[in-house]
Amino acid sequence: MYKLNLETCFSPALYEPERHVGSIVVVIDILRATSAICTAFEHGVETIIPVSTVDEAREYKNKGFLVAAERDGYVLDFADFGNSPFNFTPEKVEGKTIVYSTTNGTGIISLAASADSILIGSFLNISAVVRRIRTQNKNVVLFCSGWKNRFNLEDTLCAGAMAQMLLSGRAYTTSCDSTHAAIDLWSLASSDLIGYVEKVGQRSRLRDKGLDDCIPFCLGMDFTARVPFYRDGSLVSAEVL
Repeated sequence: MYKLNLETCFSPALYEPERHVGSIVVVIDILRATSAICTAFEHGVETIIPVSTVDEAREYKNKGFLVAAERDGYVLDFADFGNSPFNFTPEKVEGKTIVYSTTNGTGIISLAASADSILIGSFLNISAVVRRIRTQNKNVVLFCSGWKNRFNLEDTLCAGAMAQMLLSGRAYTTSCDSTHAAIDLWSLASSDLIGYVEKVGQRSRLRDKGLDDCIPFCLGMDFTARVPFYRDGSLVSAEVL
């Protein structure tokens, strides 16, 4: 029986758009962009407009939009708030459109534009993402945002967990070494995920800035059944039960 292909990409620097035309691409940026996006939709945000550059975010702010924007963890001086998921409370975001720009995560969405569909993945919605993928008949790329074009552990761990779930069914197969490596790392870390993430570079960067309070939350499984997806320049979401 023909099986669909599952691949993992560890960094935007390794992504080849021409190879993934027609695939489902799952964008993963655990600390903190995709976790924040998933939280925002669970808390009722209507639409998120992801933008790559500071200038784009500032232009939207000048037009009166609500803007969440950071670089290297610091909230930009014109932004309404940064990218901790704890910022995206129902009181702030319900029914709103938010413009969103981060150091790593939002920029790679445009890089994946040739895909058949772009989903936003995290531990917070991991089961819903897998259920959504299984309703399709498409090859899948798990696209880790990394850190400034470098490999990172936390996104790889989530990709490994997601890959293991997808491969446990009969639809998908892989000959991708990156996928096997991600699964091996997940197997190593899964029994004490919070403890394992203590060694992660982004964990240290967030701690140094006093921004690490959300890490246990970002590592929690299945906070939401909502799967954000990219459509016509914006992120919207559907609940996948």
